[in-house]
Amino acid sequence: MTNKLDYNLDQTDYAILRLMQDNARISNADVARELKMAPSAILERVKKLEQREVILRYCTKINPKALGQTLLSFIFIRAADGIGCATTGQALAAIPEVQEVHDIAGDDGYLVKVRTADSAALVELMRNAFAKIPSIISTRTTIVLETVKEEQQLVIPDEVSATENGS
Repeated sequence: MTNKLDYNLDQTDYAILRLMQDNARISNADVARELKMAPSAILERVKKLEQREVILRYCTKINPKALGQTLLSFIFIRAADGIGCATTGQALAAIPEVQEVHDIAGDDGYLVKVRTADSAALVELMRNAFAKIPSIISTRTTIVLETVKEEQQLVIPDEVSATENGS
């Protein structure tokens, strides 16, 4: 696994990432204006951030309620997979309602986040999709009553330390 030092990010990269994370639709011209740089320089840096897989993709955050997906659940899954085997994880990731799949430490092998319309849709999902994955031994489901915070944004450092900068 690559750590953040391998990406060799500098202060300007962090500033670009901060602006783009706040608004993925921000134009290169606006980023350039904000950072007092040429738009062509920003474009080049953004392309490099994409090539180095610092920026993985651009996406739109949609209100789940607008699509009738009002039930959020977390499901702990115990699977027969051996350590390091990703078969169950890959099968879970292929299910459209599954938003996240995490291979976790402890008794359960996976933690998945799912969104469905209601509890009936959750039961249907478990009976029709999860039940078709033969390696699943058991599940434990936690239904979310209220979401206080749900973010995908990362904390981007304000400054680059001397060790990160290679000094």
